[in-house]
Amino acid sequence: MKVAVVEGDGIGPEVIPVARRVLEAIRPDFEFFPVEVGYGKWARTGCACDADDIAALKSADTILFGAITTPPDPDYLSILLRIRHELDLYANVRPVRGEGFDILIIRENTEGLYSGIEWREEDRACTVRVITVKGSRRIARFAAERAQRREGHLTIGNKANVLKSDVLFREICIEEATDAGVKWDAAFIDALTLDVLMHPAQYDVIVTTNLFGDILSDAAGYLVGGLGLLPSANIGDRHALFEPVHGSAPDIAGTDRANPIAAVRSSAMLLDYAGDREGAVRIETAIRDVLARGIRTPDMGGRAGTRTFGDALWQALQAQKQP
Repeated sequence: MKVAVVEGDGIGPEVIPVARRVLEAIRPDFEFFPVEVGYGKWARTGCACDADDIAALKSADTILFGAITTPPDPDYLSILLRIRHELDLYANVRPVRGEGFDILIIRENTEGLYSGIEWREEDRACTVRVITVKGSRRIARFAAERAQRREGHLTIGNKANVLKSDVLFREICIEEATDAGVKWDAAFIDALTLDVLMHPAQYDVIVTTNLFGDILSDAAGYLVGGLGLLPSANIGDRHALFEPVHGSAPDIAGTDRANPIAAVRSSAMLLDYAGDREGAVRIETAIRDVLARGIRTPDMGGRAGTRTFGDALWQALQAQKQP
């Protein structure tokens, strides 16, 4: 399997090598190759991502992706949004697991307020929210299929009491859940976000639109100790990209303080996508073993650096091989 590795900006070059090393320990047969995109490349060359970069990403079987910095510059377009559109990675999958709860947040990934249709006028700035039948149906079907594999319940996050576009989204999600034989309920996204934080054990699979899913999944990071622990996948019909939920965190870049768990868990999702469920379980077991030994990064109340934590993970994986 060919894996494109994008280290990205900020803490990406610190946490992604840890995730890659973990993958190499479990699957030495994988072929890794680097692709450079992002703000660092843009600052150096004036181009953050060109056609050759997109072609390289499309040539991979999967992509391990670090965080990308998007500066407040009107000439700089979001690279991650471009990649999601170019590779048609329409399903964003974010698991949030903790003691007594296991939530899967599925977010439509190519339209909504992140459709990229924006312009600036003299006295206003406009962003168009696009919700299509095609986009809604395929993410609803994806979510319903995931719910079938789990507890069989789908919650549809929406704001149909205010937005006509969400009326369409909710209707299609209900149709797909019903056709799949999946139990469903619908909840307004603001109340839903609060209730997920208060009663996480009551939720199984949640599907919602792009911006709403972005906010909901970040807020859910509170349940597990922060964004440094949350992985994600961006999945399409032909391509898949795996990345930590957190951003590039330039304030701690280069300080060896970044938590690599989100990146490592993203690599576990990559293995699961590739059909290696056993390898994914091994990674999560190694993470639990390292944490149980009291080895934690500063965001978790510990003193271990990124490299130290990565070394401990690698050693835990090696120990699993021992009889």
